[in-house]
Amino acid sequence: MNIRIFNISLNTTDTELRKLFFQYGSVDYAIVNRNSLNGRSLRSGEICMPVSAQARQAIVSLDKTVFDGKIISVSELPAELY
Repeated sequence: MNIRIFNISLNTTDTELRKLFFQYGSVDYAIVNRNSLNGRSLRSGEICMPVSAQARQAIVSLDKTVFDGKIISVSELPAELY
């Protein structure tokens, strides 16, 4: 299941995102979305977790929590968008 995360810190890295979600299960990838021109964070990211039940638990547990000093928004990425 693909997950979208919004309002992450400008300093958050791919590795930090992976660690955050790994506590709920296996993570295929975790990436911070970046501006293609300057490489700066777009304050959002995408995570792929292969086990849907673990992904849903991560979404419920992490949505509207504080991560890296920011209140994050976590939701499922609709299938038609990936």
